[in-house]
Amino acid sequence: MRARGFASLLLAELRSAQMGLIWLALVLAATALSGVGFVAQRLHAGLQRDAAQLLGGQLLLRGDHPLPAPFEQRARALGLRMAHSELFASMALGPGAQGRTQLVAVKVVGPGYPLLGHVTLRPVRPGEALPATPIPSPGTVWVSPRLAQRLGAPPQGPILLGQRSLRIAALVTGEPDRGAGIPGLAPRVMLNQADLDSTGLIQPASRVEYALALVGPQPAVDAYAAWARARITGEALRGLHLSAPDAAGNGFDRNLQRGADYLRLVALLAALLAAVAVAVAAQDFSRRRQQVVALLKALGMPRRGVLALVGAELALLGLSAALLGSLAGLGLQALLLGLLHRLVDAGQLGPPGWQPAALALLSMGSLLLAFALPALLRLAGVPPLRVLRREAVAAGGAARLLGAAGLALFALVCLLLGGRGWLGWIALGAFAAAAALLAAASWALMPLLRAAGERGRGAAALAARQLGARGWGAVAQITALGLALMALLLVGMLRDGLLAGWQASLPANAPDRFVINVQPAQGPAFRAALAQAGIRGYDWYPMVRARLVAVNGRAVFGRDYHDERARRLIDREFNLSTAQSLPANNRIVAGRWAATAGPRGGELSVDQGIASTLGLKLGDRLRFDIAGGTLDARIGSLRKVDWASMHANFFVLAPRAMLERQPFTYLAAFHEGAEAPPALDADLGRRFPDITIIDLAELLAQLRHLLVQVGTAVQWLFAFALGAGLTVLVACLFIGRRERERETALWRVLGASDGLLRRVMAAELLLAGALAGLLGAAGAMAAAWLLARKVFEFAWVPSPAWLPAGLLGGALLALAVGWLSLRRVLRVPPLRLLRAAD
Repeated sequence: MRARGFASLLLAELRSAQMGLIWLALVLAATALSGVGFVAQRLHAGLQRDAAQLLGGQLLLRGDHPLPAPFEQRARALGLRMAHSELFASMALGPGAQGRTQLVAVKVVGPGYPLLGHVTLRPVRPGEALPATPIPSPGTVWVSPRLAQRLGAPPQGPILLGQRSLRIAALVTGEPDRGAGIPGLAPRVMLNQADLDSTGLIQPASRVEYALALVGPQPAVDAYAAWARARITGEALRGLHLSAPDAAGNGFDRNLQRGADYLRLVALLAALLAAVAVAVAAQDFSRRRQQVVALLKALGMPRRGVLALVGAELALLGLSAALLGSLAGLGLQALLLGLLHRLVDAGQLGPPGWQPAALALLSMGSLLLAFALPALLRLAGVPPLRVLRREAVAAGGAARLLGAAGLALFALVCLLLGGRGWLGWIALGAFAAAAALLAAASWALMPLLRAAGERGRGAAALAARQLGARGWGAVAQITALGLALMALLLVGMLRDGLLAGWQASLPANAPDRFVINVQPAQGPAFRAALAQAGIRGYDWYPMVRARLVAVNGRAVFGRDYHDERARRLIDREFNLSTAQSLPANNRIVAGRWAATAGPRGGELSVDQGIASTLGLKLGDRLRFDIAGGTLDARIGSLRKVDWASMHANFFVLAPRAMLERQPFTYLAAFHEGAEAPPALDADLGRRFPDITIIDLAELLAQLRHLLVQVGTAVQWLFAFALGAGLTVLVACLFIGRRERERETALWRVLGASDGLLRRVMAAELLLAGALAGLLGAAGAMAAAWLLARKVFEFAWVPSPAWLPAGLLGGALLALAVGWLSLRRVLRVPPLRLLRAAD
């Protein structure tokens, strides 16, 4: 009987409006957290797999000269599978007098290629059979689509590569280890290793990347990596590098990771909104149930019975919310991946793991522990005499300790969800700072509201005086409302402002052609050809090839650095340039630009990123070797460079006078718009045979499609943040509801009309919403600016129009939601309200 009675009481408690709000907030948070967690987990696993395929194996050994024999012998001794390849840029020529030239990326492959994945082919003519071999047969090549057309050749060729005429046997539409850089961006020509010598393409001075891809059991791979790195470092083997997969290894995957950060931010905001809703609803539930608990204790229920009731309520709430939220999260991740179907193949990502569901369960526990349990534990301390005497019940030390532990656990969950970097820290810090500032500002406004109410007349004055008289209750209400509106406005800014700023980094006129090796004597004629084609406003820079040989008078070598990227930078050549004005996509973060471009400029301007990688700082003296000569100068400024802008950028900019005496070529970057002649590339290639034209149009189209699809996914996830925000708004309006009911009943007893009460209630809701919206908009603008700078890495200046938008939106939203929640107060007889308030 006691068990049945306990169950009946438990069900009655769970059916309360406050518990319903807590449960709804938990379900929304669990759905957003698990859904984004499933997406991030599957994308990360897919990116790790794709990174290994992009590399060509679990390890890739690369060099600018033929690889030493001991490295292959060691791999064979460890039982690793190997595949050799060579990659270099060359010019292909179409047949006959009308044949055109085209820069191509030649990949020479042999037996065993590819070790991971497979080459995707398309027949040259519809209906033809595809080659049965994994690499081109001798005497044939596989090429990128439309290469034959660009060369003026028939679909099956032949094309001339060096001294050899080769037939096109298939079109390459995908390859697992597509490289980056200029050779990787040019159209592909895949050649059998047996045909390489007959082409005569590789000469003693040719620039070729030799590669050895390796796969095998992970222990053997790790052993080989340790041996190879020790050998490269110990023997100071210049130009030799060992690479492992990196899921953030190319620009496209970094953009996809940035899209995942957008989704994580919206999920974090949903979780933080749920925390506010749980805290507000739990506090209200605790206040409303104190009289009931006092009565139960007076009837004989022990303290442990109250604790058992509270524990059972929270356990049922947390477990059911986590279970339902995880199931809904699976549906959410299917929806989000469906929206990204052209970018990622969900069927190739593997099944969802259990970790996001576990994170959702952990987050539910931390939310209840931090924001619900302390309030509900106060019920265990309610004395039976409270049936007769109304007195406040303070939280005990155990409740405070449990609340602190829950807060720490919830913060850890948010940081885990935020991933690496500043996202989780900024979201938590912004909410904590906003809560403190909102509370302080609200408290400071209370005397002003009371004073305005005493001096004014009408419904607005009564509402101001009533809101100001509530003290901490009104402060709590405005603070909670402000946090909810801040999160909703932040999501709105993210959707409208940050996504727009990200998309602005790839404008419609972003350069899609890069031309290098324009000789100084060809410069005027080349620029005249661009002007004749209607191309204006393009990038035009002199470019000098140089190698960094000393820092502060000390010679530098790749072996001096532990970082793999630093070793590669030291062992490669830099492209130096000069500019009269600071490039638009650059920002000085230290030093002065005038030290480089001013009338007395004699110092270098260095990219902040490369300076950090190489350990450089302002005032350091750098020495470059340029074709046997030297350039020696100090660092006068550091620049933050937007490398995703698709414009020409340089690690080092030098004063013009320093480069005028050095051998240089020009680089041009321009957008080949619809007004340009369709054969412009071919015409430029014929008129200036020394130049190299790099076509980025397909890459830009892919990146723009990524932006559109990620934006669509963010807008769908916005619905969950909106639902969590509305839940908070409803919960916030429960704050002071008992006082409002009692005041309304007294006013009606004293003769106040329903019309006056409606006007007062509407004015109070509008006033509280307007204050919360104004303060929340200010907090959202600050958080959005910080996120744009620290997480998404582009400049974004919030519009002042968000302040009146927040004020008006907060007022109207609070009025709409509040009226739906509180209209019953005006329908209930005053005597019933007074009895309920008692």
